[in-house]
Amino acid sequence: MHTGSAKAGRNLAGRREWIGVCVLSIACLIYSMDLSILFLAIPAIVADLDPSASELLWINDIYGFMVAGFLVTMGTLGDRIGRRRVLLIGAAAFGVASALAAFSTTAQQLIVSRAFLGIAGATIAPSTLSLIVNLFNNDAERNRAIGIWGTAFALGGLIGPLLGGFLLQYFHWGAVFLINIPIMFILLIAAPILLPEYKSEDGARLDLLSVLLSLATVLPIIYGFKHVAADGFDIRHLLPIGGGLVVGWLFLRRQKTLPDPLIDLKLFALPAFTASLLVNLAGMFFVFGVFLYQNLFLQFVLSLTPLEAALWSVPSSIVFTVMSLQAYRFTNHFGPVRTILLGLVINSAGMLLMSVAAYCESLFGVLGATMVIAVGFVPVVLTTTGLIVGSAPPENSGSASAISETSAEFGGALGIALLGSLGTLIYRMLMDGVNVAGLDAAERAAVKTTIGGAVETARALQDSAVPAWLEAARQSFSMGFASCCLLATVTLLVLAVMARKIYARENINEQTVASAH
Repeated sequence: MHTGSAKAGRNLAGRREWIGVCVLSIACLIYSMDLSILFLAIPAIVADLDPSASELLWINDIYGFMVAGFLVTMGTLGDRIGRRRVLLIGAAAFGVASALAAFSTTAQQLIVSRAFLGIAGATIAPSTLSLIVNLFNNDAERNRAIGIWGTAFALGGLIGPLLGGFLLQYFHWGAVFLINIPIMFILLIAAPILLPEYKSEDGARLDLLSVLLSLATVLPIIYGFKHVAADGFDIRHLLPIGGGLVVGWLFLRRQKTLPDPLIDLKLFALPAFTASLLVNLAGMFFVFGVFLYQNLFLQFVLSLTPLEAALWSVPSSIVFTVMSLQAYRFTNHFGPVRTILLGLVINSAGMLLMSVAAYCESLFGVLGATMVIAVGFVPVVLTTTGLIVGSAPPENSGSASAISETSAEFGGALGIALLGSLGTLIYRMLMDGVNVAGLDAAERAAVKTTIGGAVETARALQDSAVPAWLEAARQSFSMGFASCCLLATVTLLVLAVMARKIYARENINEQTVASAH
């Protein structure tokens, strides 16, 4: 890992490297946009292709599943055959898959095209991050470059729905995919000029059985947790999760026996790597889970329309984007460890504010707490990402980048599923004794099961007076939301104490010497 002051002062990057970062970041922007831009196009796709309920679910989810499943494989493949080469192959495939998706004439064709898009998209995050690490030898510059890289992902989430709404206003729904093609074309032209190639010296081949085992580990687990989040806890959803864990155990056993494993398990023996991975995963876990609650809170408790909720969320999205661009200043000034610890404390304070705001059902309180969370969360995630890839040997930076991204995918899925299940459990317990007289059995079940069911039941009654049980439902949901935020508050503080001890044992430099300034 690059931590010494002498090292920090040498090998400053030039214009070519910074232009290269911008090109890589544009690719990340498109990758991030494709995770969210489809949501607005769903009504038009339903009208045009008439998918079944199951097909519609797969149209939505297959991209994220394929990205999560292939991240490790693509990251390691980049280490073996060249990170720039894998990025270029992925960019070309992404453009082709975008065209296929745009001109799909059946739901099945769109599902296959989205799956192909996900596999191609899995090349982008690990390849771009590992190339950035290779481009910058100076600590301060690398922190800034990773901040730009992270900003692209934040912007993608912000711009995706806005751009999608504009395109859908004037063009066919396929336009949301066609915008990918010119960007990937630019990447194909610029990358060979701006980005040098990096790959491992031994050039070992991929173990195909390990690739299959990794897919059979990640995909069922992500699938199971997504369904827990969408449908509530059900024993059926534990089957794919359990199956994935069993295959994961077989995968790890095989990695120990291979001379060139798909994942080098020695990376997890590095305290800086493991601690940063744990902090990164926990940050994603709580932020994704709490933000799911926030979106439901704005619409179901405060009765905002989806458009109003989106507009009210823009200021906090801007804070996320600005913090992504400026996070390197904190890392360079305070050093990686202090930045992480301070960020965890600020994040914890934001979660506490969110808990109070949820309990009080305050719009401005929730939005203000979101901004505080952004101030703490973004530097933590970007700094831990830098430590994860920086602590790995150079020949394994692609694999380390992929592990970091896979950890983020798992953290987000786990947070949405587990915190969602906890909130649902609290909601049902609080609603158990609520008087719902006058409703039939189906309506009573809907009201007492979820806040969405309660709101829809009240809307169907078309009564000008707000039912007492709807107010109780909103309060119950708010209590579940507040409880999850309190859990996040305590856990993040405990994590800060644990991380401090691990980083102290590793003796990671507290202060990065930013002589590039």
